Amino acid sequence: MTSPLPLSLPATQEQLACLRAGQSLLLSGTVYTARDAAHLHLRAMHRAGVHPCVDLHGAALYYCGPCPAPEGRPIGSCGPTTAGRMDETTPDILKMGVRVLIGKGPRAPYVAQALRSFGAVYLAAPGGAGALLASCVVSSRLAAFDPLGTEALWQLELKDFPAIVAIDTAGGDIYTAGPQQARRMMEEASPCNLTK
Repeated sequence: MTSPLPLSLPATQEQLACLRAGQSLLLSGTVYTARDAAHLHLRAMHRAGVHPCVDLHGAALYYCGPCPAPEGRPIGSCGPTTAGRMDETTPDILKMGVRVLIGKGPRAPYVAQALRSFGAVYLAAPGGAGALLASCVVSSRLAAFDPLGTEALWQLELKDFPAIVAIDTAGGDIYTAGPQQARRMMEEASPCNLTK
């Protein structure tokens, strides 16, 4: 088994294009948390032509509602939310410039098509490991939508956060491919230079 590839966020389009479904990654850099309520707010802003107070061009969104930070820690438990809950709003989110989505579970076929159209990727984070994932968060701050509490947009800085490429920019999808095909897609992946 190959070692996880390091990927700095935000990533370039070239970096995202060379990722393949099934590859293991270690993410470092900036992500924004966003769940159902934040997605509805973002979609409404997009459709009204209102720019959000954070720059989402090339950004990564992590489907997560983090728990309050215990004393001495930047964040509490922060496991991934089921991604299918965000399917309906995803095309609008991609139109806003987001290029990396992180969650758990399969996506609707139209989401996979939208990811391909926009050159974006969907990454799967390990479910049931919220406390472990919190140890990969270096810092956190409220970025937008304060009244939403845990469902607000939080800016997280990550270090070696584990994830798997679930849907790549070419449409490869580990949830529909099956283990053997996903392994072949990963082995056929061109070498990537993911460091900036």
